[in-house]
Amino acid sequence: MTHPPEAGSDAGNDAGTYSSLDEVGRAIGGTLDRTLITRLGIEVLEASDRTVTARMPVDGNLQPYGVLHGGATAALCETVGSIAAPDRMAMGIELNVNHLRSVGNGWITGVGTPLHSGRTTAVWDIRVTDDDGRLVAVGRLTLAVREVPKG
Repeated sequence: MTHPPEAGSDAGNDAGTYSSLDEVGRAIGGTLDRTLITRLGIEVLEASDRTVTARMPVDGNLQPYGVLHGGATAALCETVGSIAAPDRMAMGIELNVNHLRSVGNGWITGVGTPLHSGRTTAVWDIRVTDDDGRLVAVGRLTLAVREVPKG
C-alpha cells in the first residue's frame, strides 16, 4: 500500500494546494486552534480543489468498547470535504457515513474527491481506510459554499 505523505511535508502548495493543517489555517485567514479538528488529532496531508487527504489517530477517539467512535470518523469526513477550498467558506449541511469495519488502533486516513462543485453547493465522496488500506467507512458530504466574510 502506498501511504500518503507525512503531515507537514512539502507535498503541495502550488496554486491552491495545501500540505498541512497550518497552511489551511493560514489560507482561510484564521487559526485552527481550539477546533474539533485539533482536538481529534486530525492532520491534513494534502488539500486542493480536486482531492483532500487527512488522517486521524484511532487512539483517543475510541468508544467505551475499545473501537473507533463513529462520530470521530464522521468528523474526519466532514473535515476532509469542508477544507477543500480554503478561499471559500464551506459548511456541512448533510453528512451520511456508512461504517464498514471497526478499528481499534493505528490511524485512519480519509481521501475525499468532489462529485459536484457548484457556486453555492458542493458534494464530496470520502473514503476512509485503516493502516492496511482496508476500507473502514464511506461518506457523502453536502456543503453550503459561501464567500468568506470580510473583516
